[in-house]
Amino acid sequence: MHSMKQRKRRQTATALLFILPFFILFTVFTVYPIIQGVWVSLNKWSMMGRQKYIGLENFEKLFSDSKFWASLRNTCFFVVVCAPLIVVIALALAILANRPVKYRKFLRVSYYLPGVLSVSVASFVSKYTFAPYRGFVNGVLKYFGLVTTTTEPLWFMSTRLSWVVIVIMTIWWTVGFPMLLYLAALQDISTEVMEAAAVDGATPGQQLFQITLPLLRPTIFLVTMLQIIACFKVFGQIRLITGGGPANTTRPLIQYIYEQAFDKNKLGYAAAMSYILFAILVVCTLVQLRLQKGDDGR
Repeated sequence: MHSMKQRKRRQTATALLFILPFFILFTVFTVYPIIQGVWVSLNKWSMMGRQKYIGLENFEKLFSDSKFWASLRNTCFFVVVCAPLIVVIALALAILANRPVKYRKFLRVSYYLPGVLSVSVASFVSKYTFAPYRGFVNGVLKYFGLVTTTTEPLWFMSTRLSWVVIVIMTIWWTVGFPMLLYLAALQDISTEVMEAAAVDGATPGQQLFQITLPLLRPTIFLVTMLQIIACFKVFGQIRLITGGGPANTTRPLIQYIYEQAFDKNKLGYAAAMSYILFAILVVCTLVQLRLQKGDDGR
């Protein structure tokens, strides 16, 4: 009995020793910055001088900052439009790439390949693809006679067209990873189940909606949660493609936080906005987890 207790203590000590390096790094690079960020949000600080404690004034300022609310609306618009499209398109691509055809390896690679590009390269490609007069998209439209030189769309001069470019670029660039998640889940579905359904007379549509999609429900919830979080954090591609224009109509919240922190040196105010965004992400995640739990319990 005594030897068993000693063995358990040694195992516990060994486990703690393995966990300790991660715990130290996690505390230094994650926990401490979060705590420090909360303190910064309660201060007026321009990085060069002393911090001046002002309490909740930075948070109170948010409610009267029209630019903050405009940036938040732009971010929410992007989330509402882009996240569902990525969830659905990734699922469709995964189903296509899971078919027993000779070129399915090519399909998987081609769907995922844009995801290996950096945001700067992907944004550069997209910006020049949609460039007026000499871009690929306008060239195709003119070739088929859909537009002329005088009527071709100026993609970055219109708010609606700018959003079209940003959404298309984001889907093309990021759809590969959720496609892989769906593909892994599809390969876990037993082929015997699908063969039995086919023998019973189930059509491909019935197999998809009554067997495949119900079995993919946990993966769909996961992909949806990840995409909502990722879309709320959109920054790089918008800054590189449109710069938040025209007239700041595509500027997301993180870009506004960046401008306040590093262009205007209002680090306390930027930190306060960051924690508002963090609170929004926490609420969205909790709601999705609650919905998933309720769905699993039925």
